[in-house]
Amino acid sequence: MPPQFFTSTTVPANGDENPYGVAFVPEGFPSFGTIDAGDLLISNFNNSSNQQGTGTTIVKITRDNKPVTFFQGSGLGLTTALGVLRAGFVVVGSTPTTDGTSATVMPGTLLVLDRTGNVVAQWTPAMAKIDGPWDLTIFDRGSVAKIFVSNVLSGTVVRLDVFIDGNGVHLVRATQVASGYLTRTDPNALVVGPTGLVYDPQRDVLYVASTGDNEIFAVFGAGTSRHDGGKGVVIYADNAHLRGPLALALGPNGDLFTSNGDAVNTDPTHPSEIVEFTPQGRFVAQLSIDPGTGGAFGLAFSQPVDRFVRFAAVDDNTNSVTVWRLPSGGN
Repeated sequence: MPPQFFTSTTVPANGDENPYGVAFVPEGFPSFGTIDAGDLLISNFNNSSNQQGTGTTIVKITRDNKPVTFFQGSGLGLTTALGVLRAGFVVVGSTPTTDGTSATVMPGTLLVLDRTGNVVAQWTPAMAKIDGPWDLTIFDRGSVAKIFVSNVLSGTVVRLDVFIDGNGVHLVRATQVASGYLTRTDPNALVVGPTGLVYDPQRDVLYVASTGDNEIFAVFGAGTSRHDGGKGVVIYADNAHLRGPLALALGPNGDLFTSNGDAVNTDPTHPSEIVEFTPQGRFVAQLSIDPGTGGAFGLAFSQPVDRFVRFAAVDDNTNSVTVWRLPSGGN
Protein backbone atom coordinates (compact mmCIF):
# COMPACT_ATOMS: atom_id res chain seq x y z
CA MET A 1 0.00 0.00 0.00
CA PRO A 2 1.45 3.41 -0.94
CA PRO A 3 2.02 5.88 1.92
CA GLN A 4 -0.75 8.27 2.87
CA PHE A 5 -0.12 11.93 2.08
CA PHE A 6 -1.75 15.30 1.67
CA THR A 7 -0.71 18.48 -0.10
CA SER A 8 -1.50 21.99 1.10
CA THR A 9 -0.86 25.47 -0.19
CA THR A 10 1.64 27.47 1.87
CA VAL A 11 0.35 30.90 0.78
CA PRO A 12 -1.02 32.92 3.73
CA ALA A 13 -3.55 35.74 3.68
CA ASN A 14 -0.92 38.36 2.74
CA GLY A 15 0.08 36.36 -0.36
CA ASP A 16 3.68 35.50 0.58
CA GLU A 17 5.30 32.94 -1.73
CA ASN A 18 8.37 30.69 -2.05
CA PRO A 19 8.18 28.41 1.02
CA TYR A 20 11.67 27.64 2.31
CA GLY A 21 11.86 26.45 5.93
CA VAL A 22 9.99 23.41 7.27
CA ALA A 23 9.74 22.42 10.94
CA PHE A 24 7.51 20.17 13.03
CA VAL A 25 6.63 21.32 16.55
CA PRO A 26 8.14 18.63 18.83
CA GLU A 27 6.47 16.57 21.51
CA GLY A 28 6.59 18.28 24.91
CA PHE A 29 5.97 21.74 23.45
CA PRO A 30 3.85 23.76 25.93
CA SER A 31 0.13 24.17 25.38
CA PHE A 32 -1.85 27.43 25.53
CA GLY A 33 -0.25 29.04 22.48
CA THR A 34 -1.22 29.30 18.84
CA ILE A 35 0.86 26.27 17.88
CA ASP A 36 0.98 22.82 19.47
CA ALA A 37 3.07 19.66 19.40
CA GLY A 38 2.75 17.98 16.01
CA ASP A 39 1.96 21.16 14.07
CA LEU A 40 3.89 21.87 10.87
CA LEU A 41 5.41 25.32 10.33
CA ILE A 42 6.57 26.82 7.02
CA SER A 43 8.58 30.04 6.51
CA ASN A 44 8.14 32.14 3.36
CA PHE A 45 11.03 33.85 1.57
CA ASN A 46 9.17 35.92 -1.08
CA ASN A 47 6.36 38.45 -0.89
CA SER A 48 3.14 38.41 -2.91
CA SER A 49 4.99 40.03 -5.85
CA ASN A 50 7.45 37.11 -5.76
CA GLN A 51 10.40 39.32 -4.81
CA GLN A 52 13.08 37.22 -3.16
CA GLY A 53 14.16 38.09 0.36
CA THR A 54 10.96 39.98 1.18
CA GLY A 55 8.68 37.28 2.66
CA THR A 56 7.60 37.98 6.22
CA THR A 57 5.42 35.08 7.38
CA ILE A 58 5.52 31.73 9.13
CA VAL A 59 2.38 29.68 8.59
CA LYS A 60 0.87 26.70 10.36
CA ILE A 61 -0.31 24.09 7.88
CA THR A 62 -3.80 22.66 8.24
CA ARG A 63 -5.37 19.72 6.42
CA ASP A 64 -8.16 21.90 5.01
CA ASN A 65 -5.65 23.66 2.71
CA LYS A 66 -5.96 26.95 4.59
CA PRO A 67 -2.62 27.94 6.15
CA VAL A 68 -2.90 29.92 9.38
CA THR A 69 -0.44 32.78 9.90
CA PHE A 70 1.58 32.13 13.06
CA PHE A 71 3.96 35.08 12.65
CA GLN A 72 4.17 38.12 10.40
CA GLY A 73 6.96 40.71 10.50
CA SER A 74 8.33 43.25 8.04
CA GLY A 75 11.43 43.54 5.86
CA LEU A 76 12.62 40.01 6.63
CA GLY A 77 13.02 37.40 3.90
CA LEU A 78 12.52 34.33 6.09
CA THR A 79 14.83 31.48 5.08
CA THR A 80 15.15 27.72 5.53
CA ALA A 81 16.64 28.46 8.96
CA LEU A 82 13.55 27.43 10.90
CA GLY A 83 13.52 25.34 14.08
CA VAL A 84 11.44 24.79 17.21
CA LEU A 85 12.65 24.41 20.81
CA ARG A 86 10.45 22.12 22.88
CA ALA A 87 10.55 24.62 25.78
CA GLY A 88 8.16 26.78 23.74
CA PHE A 89 10.12 28.90 21.27
CA VAL A 90 10.61 29.14 17.49
CA VAL A 91 13.89 30.26 15.90
CA VAL A 92 13.89 31.62 12.34
CA GLY A 93 16.50 33.22 10.11
CA SER A 94 16.15 36.33 7.97
CA THR A 95 18.20 37.20 4.86
CA PRO A 96 16.44 40.26 3.45
CA THR A 97 16.64 42.28 0.26
CA THR A 98 15.02 45.60 -0.55
CA ASP A 99 14.22 44.84 -4.20
CA GLY A 100 14.32 41.06 -4.55
CA THR A 101 17.82 40.96 -6.09
CA SER A 102 21.23 39.92 -4.83
CA ALA A 103 22.44 43.51 -5.27
CA THR A 104 20.62 44.48 -2.07
CA VAL A 105 20.93 41.29 0.00
CA MET A 106 21.76 41.95 3.67
CA PRO A 107 23.29 39.84 6.50
CA GLY A 108 19.96 39.53 8.29
CA THR A 109 19.15 38.37 11.82
CA LEU A 110 17.89 35.41 13.82
CA LEU A 111 14.52 35.91 15.48
CA VAL A 112 13.29 34.03 18.55
CA LEU A 113 9.49 33.82 18.83
CA ASP A 114 7.33 32.61 21.69
CA ARG A 115 4.50 30.13 21.21
CA THR A 116 2.05 32.89 20.24
CA GLY A 117 4.34 34.36 17.58
CA ASN A 118 5.73 37.33 19.52
CA VAL A 119 9.39 38.29 19.02
CA VAL A 120 11.22 37.78 22.33
CA ALA A 121 14.81 38.08 21.05
CA GLN A 122 16.64 39.23 17.94
CA TRP A 123 20.23 38.14 17.38
CA THR A 124 22.31 40.33 15.09
CA PRO A 125 25.43 39.47 13.06
CA ALA A 126 27.62 41.03 15.74
CA MET A 127 26.00 38.94 18.50
CA ALA A 128 25.68 35.60 16.73
CA LYS A 129 28.35 35.69 13.98
CA ILE A 130 25.67 35.26 11.34
CA ASP A 131 25.89 36.43 7.73
CA GLY A 132 22.83 35.40 5.81
CA PRO A 133 21.39 32.65 8.07
CA TRP A 134 20.23 30.15 5.45
CA ASP A 135 19.41 27.01 7.43
CA LEU A 136 19.75 25.64 10.96
CA THR A 137 19.51 22.53 13.06
CA ILE A 138 18.97 22.26 16.83
CA PHE A 139 20.33 19.82 19.41
CA ASP A 140 17.69 20.40 22.08
CA ARG A 141 18.26 19.29 25.67
CA GLY A 142 15.39 21.20 27.26
CA SER A 143 17.02 23.91 29.37
CA VAL A 144 20.05 24.19 27.07
CA ALA A 145 20.52 23.76 23.33
CA LYS A 146 23.05 24.00 20.54
CA ILE A 147 21.80 25.78 17.43
CA PHE A 148 23.93 25.33 14.31
CA VAL A 149 23.41 27.98 11.60
CA SER A 150 24.73 28.00 8.02
CA ASN A 151 25.65 31.41 6.59
CA VAL A 152 25.03 31.72 2.87
CA LEU A 153 26.92 35.00 2.40
CA SER A 154 30.15 34.11 4.21
CA GLY A 155 30.26 30.36 3.56
CA THR A 156 30.51 29.56 7.27
CA VAL A 157 28.67 27.61 9.97
CA VAL A 158 28.31 28.82 13.56
CA ARG A 159 27.25 27.04 16.74
CA LEU A 160 25.12 29.03 19.14
CA ASP A 161 25.13 27.74 22.71
CA VAL A 162 21.96 28.88 24.46
CA PHE A 163 20.07 28.34 27.69
CA ILE A 164 16.31 28.56 28.02
CA ASP A 165 14.18 29.66 30.95
CA GLY A 166 10.78 31.21 31.53
CA ASN A 167 12.04 34.56 30.27
CA GLY A 168 13.23 33.32 26.90
CA VAL A 169 16.22 31.95 25.00
CA HIS A 170 19.58 33.40 26.02
CA LEU A 171 22.64 33.36 23.78
CA VAL A 172 25.71 32.33 25.77
CA ARG A 173 28.33 31.89 23.09
CA ALA A 174 28.68 31.99 19.30
CA THR A 175 31.47 29.85 17.81
CA GLN A 176 32.37 29.54 14.14
CA VAL A 177 32.88 25.81 13.62
CA ALA A 178 33.19 25.52 9.83
CA SER A 179 34.11 27.69 6.84
CA GLY A 180 35.33 27.70 3.25
CA TYR A 181 32.15 26.58 1.49
CA LEU A 182 31.61 28.07 -1.95
CA THR A 183 29.34 31.12 -2.07
CA ARG A 184 28.11 33.25 -4.95
CA THR A 185 25.16 35.31 -6.06
CA ASP A 186 22.75 33.79 -8.54
CA PRO A 187 20.11 35.52 -10.70
CA ASN A 188 17.55 32.78 -10.02
CA ALA A 189 18.50 31.45 -6.58
CA LEU A 190 19.55 34.90 -5.26
CA VAL A 191 22.52 33.42 -3.40
CA VAL A 192 24.25 30.05 -3.30
CA GLY A 193 26.17 28.78 -0.28
CA PRO A 194 26.09 26.25 2.56
CA THR A 195 22.54 25.28 3.45
CA GLY A 196 21.26 22.10 5.11
CA LEU A 197 22.58 20.88 8.45
CA VAL A 198 22.15 17.67 10.47
CA TYR A 199 23.85 17.09 13.83
CA ASP A 200 24.60 13.63 15.25
CA PRO A 201 25.24 14.10 19.00
CA GLN A 202 26.35 10.49 19.50
CA ARG A 203 29.34 10.99 17.21
CA ASP A 204 29.57 14.79 17.63
CA VAL A 205 29.52 15.27 13.88
CA LEU A 206 27.74 17.96 11.88
CA TYR A 207 26.70 17.19 8.30
CA VAL A 208 26.68 20.18 5.94
CA ALA A 209 25.04 20.36 2.49
CA SER A 210 27.15 22.78 0.47
CA THR A 211 25.10 23.83 -2.54
CA GLY A 212 27.86 25.48 -4.55
CA ASP A 213 30.37 22.70 -3.92
CA ASN A 214 27.69 20.12 -4.82
CA GLU A 215 28.89 17.96 -1.94
CA ILE A 216 27.93 16.87 1.58
CA PHE A 217 30.56 17.36 4.29
CA ALA A 218 31.07 16.02 7.83
CA VAL A 219 32.56 18.36 10.46
CA PHE A 220 33.76 16.31 13.42
CA GLY A 221 33.70 17.77 16.94
CA ALA A 222 31.33 20.57 15.88
CA GLY A 223 29.28 20.38 19.08
CA THR A 224 32.20 20.93 21.43
CA SER A 225 34.93 22.66 19.44
CA ARG A 226 36.02 26.22 20.15
CA HIS A 227 37.79 26.36 16.78
CA ASP A 228 36.95 26.52 13.07
CA GLY A 229 37.19 23.06 11.47
CA GLY A 230 37.21 24.32 7.88
CA LYS A 231 34.96 22.50 5.42
CA GLY A 232 35.34 19.14 7.14
CA VAL A 233 35.50 15.86 5.23
CA VAL A 234 33.54 15.11 2.06
CA ILE A 235 31.21 12.17 2.70
CA TYR A 236 29.04 12.34 -0.42
CA ALA A 237 30.06 13.65 -3.85
CA ASP A 238 27.78 12.31 -6.59
CA ASN A 239 27.31 14.30 -9.80
CA ALA A 240 24.91 11.64 -11.04
CA HIS A 241 22.41 12.51 -8.29
CA LEU A 242 23.39 15.77 -6.55
CA ARG A 243 22.26 18.99 -8.25
CA GLY A 244 22.95 21.74 -5.74
CA PRO A 245 21.90 20.13 -2.43
CA LEU A 246 19.90 22.45 -0.17
CA ALA A 247 18.03 21.25 2.92
CA LEU A 248 19.26 18.20 4.81
CA ALA A 249 17.36 15.87 7.17
CA LEU A 250 18.01 12.64 9.05
CA GLY A 251 15.46 9.91 8.33
CA PRO A 252 14.12 7.37 10.84
CA ASN A 253 16.17 4.65 9.10
CA GLY A 254 19.44 6.53 9.73
CA ASP A 255 19.82 7.72 6.14
CA LEU A 256 20.29 11.36 5.14
CA PHE A 257 17.89 13.15 2.79
CA THR A 258 18.69 16.27 0.79
CA SER A 259 16.73 18.42 -1.65
CA ASN A 260 18.25 19.35 -5.01
CA GLY A 261 17.74 23.03 -5.85
CA ASP A 262 19.07 22.62 -9.42
CA ALA A 263 21.24 25.76 -9.27
CA VAL A 264 24.29 23.53 -9.78
CA ASN A 265 24.78 20.55 -12.15
CA THR A 266 21.25 21.05 -13.51
CA ASP A 267 19.60 18.22 -15.45
CA PRO A 268 16.09 19.00 -16.75
CA THR A 269 15.40 15.25 -16.95
CA HIS A 270 15.90 14.99 -13.17
CA PRO A 271 14.18 18.10 -11.76
CA SER A 272 13.43 19.07 -8.16
CA GLU A 273 14.58 15.83 -6.61
CA ILE A 274 14.91 14.62 -3.04
CA VAL A 275 17.89 12.29 -2.71
CA GLU A 276 18.38 9.65 -0.01
CA PHE A 277 21.89 8.45 0.84
CA THR A 278 23.71 6.81 3.74
CA PRO A 279 26.07 8.71 6.08
CA GLN A 280 28.82 6.62 4.49
CA GLY A 281 28.04 8.17 1.11
CA ARG A 282 26.07 5.45 -0.68
CA PHE A 283 23.18 6.53 -2.90
CA VAL A 284 19.85 4.91 -1.95
CA ALA A 285 16.95 6.53 -3.82
CA GLN A 286 15.61 9.71 -5.39
CA LEU A 287 12.17 11.27 -5.85
CA SER A 288 11.13 14.18 -8.06
CA ILE A 289 8.50 16.42 -6.47
CA ASP A 290 7.93 18.78 -9.42
CA PRO A 291 8.24 18.45 -13.23
CA GLY A 292 10.14 21.75 -13.37
CA THR A 293 13.55 22.55 -11.93
CA GLY A 294 14.09 24.52 -8.72
CA GLY A 295 11.03 23.35 -6.80
CA ALA A 296 12.64 21.39 -3.98
CA PHE A 297 13.88 23.21 -0.87
CA GLY A 298 12.95 22.70 2.79
CA LEU A 299 12.21 19.26 4.21
CA ALA A 300 11.76 17.72 7.66
CA PHE A 301 10.83 14.56 9.53
CA SER A 302 8.57 14.57 12.58
CA GLN A 303 9.23 12.58 15.72
CA PRO A 304 7.82 9.03 15.64
CA VAL A 305 4.25 8.64 16.93
CA ASP A 306 2.49 5.25 16.99
CA ARG A 307 5.24 3.69 14.83
CA PHE A 308 4.84 6.34 12.13
CA VAL A 309 6.65 9.53 11.20
CA ARG A 310 5.61 12.36 8.93
CA PHE A 311 7.89 13.63 6.19
CA ALA A 312 7.28 17.11 4.79
CA ALA A 313 8.80 18.65 1.66
CA VAL A 314 7.98 22.00 0.08
CA ASP A 315 7.60 22.73 -3.62
CA ASP A 316 8.35 26.41 -4.08
CA ASN A 317 7.35 26.26 -7.75
CA THR A 318 3.75 25.63 -6.72
CA ASN A 319 3.92 27.25 -3.24
CA SER A 320 2.84 24.05 -1.56
CA VAL A 321 3.97 21.40 0.91
CA THR A 322 3.34 17.66 0.77
CA VAL A 323 3.27 15.62 3.98
CA TRP A 324 3.68 11.83 3.85
CA ARG A 325 2.91 9.36 6.66
CA LEU A 326 5.66 6.73 6.77
CA PRO A 327 6.54 3.75 9.00
CA SER A 328 9.12 4.87 11.54
CA GLY A 329 11.18 1.72 11.01
CA GLY A 330 12.17 2.60 7.43
CA ASN A 331 11.30 4.43 4.23
